[in-house]
Amino acid sequence: MLMLAVTFLLALLVLLLIPAMPYQYDPSVPAIFKIINIRHEPNFDSYMVVMNTGTSGYLNRNLYAMTYRNGKLLPSSISTMNGYAFISTHHYGVQTFGGPGSQKRVWDPNEMVAIDFKDRTFHPGDVVTFEVYDTVTQQVISRDTYTA
Repeated sequence: MLMLAVTFLLALLVLLLIPAMPYQYDPSVPAIFKIINIRHEPNFDSYMVVMNTGTSGYLNRNLYAMTYRNGKLLPSSISTMNGYAFISTHHYGVQTFGGPGSQKRVWDPNEMVAIDFKDRTFHPGDVVTFEVYDTVTQQVISRDTYTA
């Protein structure tokens, strides 16, 4: 009887903790910064173009990004979406970064950013997810998924 009571209490505790556990995917996150192209041929160059498809501009210095390939977080570092500030950061896994959206203080609607990841990062058929976070709130503000 004691074993049954302990098992029941542990199961109840786990059920109470589930809402507090973080989860990776939230379908309510909009795709403001959309992947419009990934080039990976002929030598798996792994070049991604992202566009601000929203209706307002964002301070690109206050944005950082995480990229996933087939559901796994890539070991690349994009700690700012501001091209000038990006130069001095440790940006492992990213060779170059630039474009109109990264060259001014604000990433305006319809402006693009090009990210040249390390060669062979993306392969045909890979499912790539690009998440953009706000450094002030530490919240994801955009998520888009694209098949390479």
